[in-house]
Amino acid sequence: MASKIDRLERYTLKRPQEVLLVCATVDGEDDEIVIFKGFSSSLMRPTAFDPDVSVLPDDATIEKIDRLASPYTPENPQYIEQGLTWETMQPYLEAVGA
Repeated sequence: MASKIDRLERYTLKRPQEVLLVCATVDGEDDEIVIFKGFSSSLMRPTAFDPDVSVLPDDATIEKIDRLASPYTPENPQYIEQGLTWETMQPYLEAVGA
């Protein structure tokens, strides 16, 4: 079974016009992860150079997922949908086979 981050990355490969902003708790600390065209990067923690090292560990808790229009500009984000939970994101993932 694919990890949550793998599924989210696959979603952005199928929907390159979207950027996902994931708020999560990793090792008891808040983190924000941006996912675009199959790549993910933490906005608050160091991101490994090795793409095989997951930005979101399996034991992390996803607090919310925002869907934004690409390109992502932090000063002027264009939200498509905000505050999705992992459960409410499932139909989107399933729709693209992620």
